[in-house]
Order: sequence, then structure tokens, then C-alpha cells
Amino acid sequence: MDKFIVEGGHPLKGTFQPAGNKNEALPVIAATMLTEEPVVLKNVPQVTDALRMLDIAAALGAEVRQTGDSEWTVQAKNIVTDTPDPKLAASIRGSFLFAGSMLARHGKISLPSPGGDKIGRRRLDTHITTLQQLGVEMDLGHKFYSMKTGGIRGADIFLDEASVMATENAVLAAVRSKGTTVLSHAACEPHVQGLCRMLNAMGAKISGIGSNILTIEGVDRLHGCEHTIMNDHIEIGSLIGLAAATRSEIRIKDAVPQNLRMIILAFRKLGIEVQIQGDDLFVPANQSLEIGCDMDGAIPKIDDAPWPGFPADLTSIMVVTATQCKGLVLIFEKMFESRLFFVDELITMGARIVLCDPHRAVINGPTQLHGELLTSPDIRAGMALLIAALCAEGESTIQNVRQLDRGYQFIDRRLNALGAHIKRVEI
Repeated sequence: MDKFIVEGGHPLKGTFQPAGNKNEALPVIAATMLTEEPVVLKNVPQVTDALRMLDIAAALGAEVRQTGDSEWTVQAKNIVTDTPDPKLAASIRGSFLFAGSMLARHGKISLPSPGGDKIGRRRLDTHITTLQQLGVEMDLGHKFYSMKTGGIRGADIFLDEASVMATENAVLAAVRSKGTTVLSHAACEPHVQGLCRMLNAMGAKISGIGSNILTIEGVDRLHGCEHTIMNDHIEIGSLIGLAAATRSEIRIKDAVPQNLRMIILAFRKLGIEVQIQGDDLFVPANQSLEIGCDMDGAIPKIDDAPWPGFPADLTSIMVVTATQCKGLVLIFEKMFESRLFFVDELITMGARIVLCDPHRAVINGPTQLHGELLTSPDIRAGMALLIAALCAEGESTIQNVRQLDRGYQFIDRRLNALGAHIKRVEI
């Protein structure tokens, strides 16, 4: 299990090219099971979660070939099993996305409870009830799910939560259904939109993309296509926070600014200005980093919400960025009851944070952080701790960096190219 040794206090400067969106890569890899024809996926991030999804596709019988630096061709001409290796499938939450595509194409699949970040309870209820409404029969064992169908049938479905993965599973199943599916209270994040656009390129008939009501007219078959995964707005948001906290000057290329409007508004509350220059973002080194008060001098709040609200995956980044800004701010993480527990690591480094309860933290900045021995509990907290180490005084060691490798492509190499001092130590 590798670790990073980070020497803090070095401002970064240069141009950063974002990687493809991991959260789009996972469902589009699952979507390749819907056709016998080859599907070419471009801008696939080289992160372990995406590579594991490709391994699962191969285990199900697909031919998987890397055809470029960030390009993979997947052809699921033959499906050889409906039960991928349980240990492999259990290692990643995205494995459960094969439920929708395999049921639509093959009529059955058996999967273990998926893995993923330990940030609190992550419900599968919405997946199960939605698939059942589409005509799927379930045998729900202890942490193992056997599913089969005699044919997906269209339905009028209202999701009990705007779950991203449950929306994606429903769409993956419904595209080859008999009849029309109307999916209300659907998630509409950029990666959900990317999946829907790819499926339409394969011959699906999905309308309402970008809204919370999707209409899917079932088709008999889908064909191959080429699909380019959008750059990752979560990685871009992470880099904005990193640049501000370390007082660095960074240009972020091909940033897809239309996906960043709420993210930019949230950073503005912390006194961080971002310049949109065409398709790029420019974060200047000289920022006020002064938290603005709400009306009547009230303490401002940054809270997450379903898209187009502030993304929950950037909550950890906002917490560490706020430690370097002057003033008080309340961070309210509504979705997961364990995501904020990493703040103990920041407090050890010298941050002034009050964890009010599992969902709310008050940050009082700025504080000079100092180097410490740290452990990354999940992908986003790992990135937050890396940002803390980069702006800290002295040397920090970050253990369990496999969490960062799951979601951030070669992040140590790419930041070192901008002037960071990060050494990877293989254990």
C-alpha cells in the first residue's frame, strides 16, 4: 500500500489538464454490455476504479483492449457468465451498474454488495425497487443479489431519491425494454448526461437529458459507437481549492465551465475568484481568501445538494480550503454521515474546526497547518489531506494513497509537474 511523503510550502504554477470523469467512465463501461458490437471509449481516466470496471467487463466475457493512452475498445460479443468474480465485484461500488445492462442484454446477473468509499450508509434500496418495477425478479441474500427477468418492460417510475447510480441502472435496463419508461426524480449530474448521450449514440431513444424527468423508449438492439468521456468537474473543483489554499497560479485546461457554475459560486463565498477564459479556468495566486458574511453579518453556509446543487464529492475539498481563508463558515454535508470524520486529521495539523455533528462542521481560519502522519479514508478526503499537506509547514506522510489512485489519475506526477514536492514510496 503506497504512501506519499509531501513537503509543504511550495506554491505551484503552470497548466493542468484534467482527466476524464471517473463517475462517467464507470456507467459507460457497464453500457458496453448492451451490444455485441465494439464500443470505443475515449478519455478514460487511468484510475483503479475504471480499470476494475474494465476487468469485470472482461470477466463477463467482453474483449477489452487498450487502443490508446486513454482509449479502450470493449466488445461484448459473447457473455460467458452472469456471475463475475465476487472479490473483484465487491471491491468497487460501480460494479452494481452491470445489473442494469446485463439484465437488459442477458436477462440475469448475480452480484455481491458493492464496495466503494466508507463514508456512511450507501443505500441500494432505490436500485432494487426501480429494477423490480421494470420487471426484474430478485433473490436478495445476505450481501448477495441474484436478479433475473423474462424481459424488461417499460414503467412509470418515481425514484424515492435522486440517486445517481440508481438512475443510471434504470436507464441501462430500460433502453432495451418493451415499451416506454418515464423516470421521474432522476439524477441529472453531468456524468448521468454523458451516459445518456452515449446510449443515444448507440441507438437508444432517451429524451429529457439534463432534467430530472427522463423518457426512455425501448429499442430491440443497440449498436457500437465512439464516445468521449467529459473532463471531470470534481477533479477541476479539487484543483481550484488546491490552487487557492496553496496560493498557486494554475490554469485548468478544457474545464467545461458550464458544469462549474455552482462550484464557482461556492468558492466565491470563501473569497476565491476564478476567471473563465474560453474553455479554460484561471486561478490567480493573489486571492483575498476572506470569507464573506451573509446578510446581516450571518455566518455563511456551504451545503451539498443534488445537481445542479453543490456536489457532495467536493465537500471535503471545501473544508480544507476554508482552513486557509479568513473568517467563519459552516460546511453542511447532508448525504453521508461519515464523510466529515476526516477532519480529525486536519485538527491534528492545527486546523480550527468544530465538528458539530456527523453532518456539520464550522471552520475558523486561517490557520498555519503543520506536517503530520495522515491516513486517507476515502477518495475525496484523500485529496483534501493532500491539499492540506501541500500548504502545511514541514513534511507530511499520507498513508493509504490507493484511495487517491482510485479517483485521481497519477495525481502525484501531475502536481509535481507544477512544482509540488510529492514523493511516492512503494510499500
